[in-house]
Amino acid sequence: MEGFLTDEQREMMKKATQTADDLPPSQKPHSVLLEHLPKVSAGGKASGASNAVKHRRSHAGRSTRSKKDGCGGKGNWGKLIDTDGDYHIDRNDPNYDSGEEPFELVGATLSDPLDDYKKAAASIINEYFSTGDVDVAAADLIELGSSEYHPYFIKRLVSVAMDRHDKEKEMASVLLSALYADVINPNQIRDGFVLLLESADDFVVDIPDAVNVLALFLARAVVDDILPPAFLPRAAKALPVTSKGYQVVQTAEKSYLSAAHHAELVERRWGGQTRTTVEEVKKKIADILNEYVETGETYEACRCVRELGVSFFHHEVVKRALVTAMENHAAEGLVLKLLKEAASENLISSSQMVKGFSRLRESLDDLALDIPSARTKFDLIVPKAVSGGWLDASFGYPSGECGRQQIEDEKLKRFKEDIVTIIHEYFNSDDIPELIRSLEDLGAPEYNPIFLKKLITLALDRKNHEKEMASVLLSSLHIEMFTTEDVADGFVMLLESAEDTALDILDASNELALFLARAVIDDVLAPFNLEEICSKLRPNSSGTETVKMARSLIFARHAGERLLRCWGGGSGWAVEDAKDKISNLLEEYESSGLVSEACKCIHELGMPFFNHEVVKKALVMGMEKKKDKMMLDLLQESFGEGLITTNQMTKGFTRVKDGLEDLALDIPNAKEKFKDYVEHGKKNGWRQQESEVSKLKMKFVIPKLPFTLSLLLSLSLLIIFLFAFPTTFLRRPLSSSVIAVADEGIRIRHHGYSSYEAYIKHQLNKTQNPKLRKVWTTRDWDRKVRVFSTFFRRLSDRGLLSNQSKALSIGARVGQEVAALRLIGVEDSVGIDLVPRPPLVVKGDFHAQPFDEETFDFEFSNVFDHALYPEKFVGEIERTLKPGGVCVLHVSISGKTDKYSANDLFSVKPLVNLFKRSKVVEMRKIDGFGLDTEIVFRKNIN
Repeated sequence: MEGFLTDEQREMMKKATQTADDLPPSQKPHSVLLEHLPKVSAGGKASGASNAVKHRRSHAGRSTRSKKDGCGGKGNWGKLIDTDGDYHIDRNDPNYDSGEEPFELVGATLSDPLDDYKKAAASIINEYFSTGDVDVAAADLIELGSSEYHPYFIKRLVSVAMDRHDKEKEMASVLLSALYADVINPNQIRDGFVLLLESADDFVVDIPDAVNVLALFLARAVVDDILPPAFLPRAAKALPVTSKGYQVVQTAEKSYLSAAHHAELVERRWGGQTRTTVEEVKKKIADILNEYVETGETYEACRCVRELGVSFFHHEVVKRALVTAMENHAAEGLVLKLLKEAASENLISSSQMVKGFSRLRESLDDLALDIPSARTKFDLIVPKAVSGGWLDASFGYPSGECGRQQIEDEKLKRFKEDIVTIIHEYFNSDDIPELIRSLEDLGAPEYNPIFLKKLITLALDRKNHEKEMASVLLSSLHIEMFTTEDVADGFVMLLESAEDTALDILDASNELALFLARAVIDDVLAPFNLEEICSKLRPNSSGTETVKMARSLIFARHAGERLLRCWGGGSGWAVEDAKDKISNLLEEYESSGLVSEACKCIHELGMPFFNHEVVKKALVMGMEKKKDKMMLDLLQESFGEGLITTNQMTKGFTRVKDGLEDLALDIPNAKEKFKDYVEHGKKNGWRQQESEVSKLKMKFVIPKLPFTLSLLLSLSLLIIFLFAFPTTFLRRPLSSSVIAVADEGIRIRHHGYSSYEAYIKHQLNKTQNPKLRKVWTTRDWDRKVRVFSTFFRRLSDRGLLSNQSKALSIGARVGQEVAALRLIGVEDSVGIDLVPRPPLVVKGDFHAQPFDEETFDFEFSNVFDHALYPEKFVGEIERTLKPGGVCVLHVSISGKTDKYSANDLFSVKPLVNLFKRSKVVEMRKIDGFGLDTEIVFRKNIN
């Protein structure tokens, strides 16, 4: 700035600065510099100055103020010391600056993050109780963040559920289990329940039964392993004895967690499920209407309907009520009164009322089979409902072409909605028989092409796994339900909309070509069907190009093998390959005799549409190798598990019948054996009694022997059998203790053992079977190790197993259990079995373990059913187990076991009684390779 001053002015500024620094603030002049500046005349010349300096005035109507210490603005000389002074701001001035306006800081109240969290949590909880979607609730909670406030979420969730029905209480418990560890850590779970216990006194004010309900939530948390049992005594010590929270802890311990089978009781206290099935709701609705017809209490009926809590399903109430009115003419007045009252109270909405009437109208043809006058009665009820004002006046009984078209449109709309659900369920479960049953229930075969279009459209937007599932399903449907015309029409519909599909799925044309070519390879379509499909499409369209691409794929070299694996592998095998696998499966079954293993292999084939080949080959093998009983047992088990459907069973029998003439050349008694097979299937319900016989076109005549001759023949056979196999009936028991155990509830299977060595030899037939051992060490290995590690990891989380434990697996076969123990960190673990497999399994008999007393901290076994002497089996466990050690047994209670099992267990009690020096820690239901119960024992310390 000094470059713009004269020498005289510089001197003045220097003196002024020195003077200003020496004065106190109150005595400083307002502007020393301005007092010494030369005055400017009207002509703009400075008098008495060596150099004339021009000054510009502000046009803002304000004094020429400047920023402190000078150079404060354009054309202004800066003031030396004081910048104070009043001036007027003109908002109309072109140089007006809003930043020069005076301003005032105003304080604002900051929102409490905890309050925001609570509001968001309440919204998440209410939405969860409405939808029941655990995954969405968990995702919303993660997105909400603020994990430090999660204890308040637990408090809010439980407190809201406490004042609702059992369904919501069960939903709350399920959600807590789902959030545990993944979303909310264990410490926050604990803190949430602490908040609940501290607020128990407040809950009692609004919820009279709060103590009991909260105690049940606490017990359920312990049973679900989200709270440790030690939490209860610690919480009790921290709470005042007179508080309601203390009462909650005491109630949970004494009333729920100390009872026998407490885990199962607590889990089922609220119904054990978060969703009510459709059939259950329908049954409740029927019960309400039946009771209403008897009592006539409209208010009570409305209250019961409201308490169902299924407003979206009230159309079922309407439909059932109308059916009741048609079935019972005397109840018609009551039913119409109920519907009118429900509509006036807005209990049943107008849309639900219309939907109920519409559903009944669509089923009138079926209803007329039971109620001949159903249509007439319905036509009489509709005008009454419309005139009564509780049915929308727009509802009318459609007639003529327009009416039929309306019904058809509604049926098609509902079909499309239903098949989306069915397809999604199939992609989740891979259950083809269930999907076929669902389609049959819809009863709309005319819409089969629409189903095919929707199936492939949904698969296109998914991964290759679902695309493979869609192709396999298409093959199965072609055999079971769909005609070739259905499939061709479905592809025409797909290809007609190919251009629209390509907007959402960029590679849609190529993938549709693969689906089309795969259908030809799977014999769903014939090559000439491609020409028919192409002729129905618009020339030069995207659809015709897709068909051409499919044709080129089919006629390429090695097309069959490539297209069967076009989605990355799976169950798309060539027919001969599948037949070979079925033959190998049956030969392995013949060798091992393991029905459960054979059924598992049939399931893993993943070709339910080709299971008729299993039936055919099993029957033929039974004839050729005289293994009738073995093969029929396999078919019975497969049929019972739903692996082989009635249609597949019938088709298999039909194929055998068609080839009987050729079979008779190699097997002279083939026709007689087949007749026996048919009778066996009829007795076991494999097929319908008469219709199936007509399908097979059986014309066998079954001779009927006179009663006396039959009796003599039976007695003769019995005498021959007694002489041929006397030891079967006259053998002595191996041990008196065996009978004692049997009397206590364990049945021993002697299997005709003449000695203990015979029993060992029988067990070795399974353990030494080379084919089984190959299965156990290859395809079965990873699956079982994964499942066992899940079981053991849970025990570790419960404090029943640690990495420092010395563990033993009893009956370990090839060592899958031992591998699982080592996988979770229990390195010091070993197994015993009759056939060793070092280093995981050493040789040993569980009736006489080759170890010293008190050797192990943990012992596990899932072969109790193979013990010929259960008391010795248990005695050896207690001998080799350290005091305080844990034993875990997986057993089957009244379930199916294999032919090598030596005992049958009908309840838990006799097994528990065998443990003389141990106590039961816990008991629960499991799914452990055919075993359904897990029992945990702890050996007494003293």
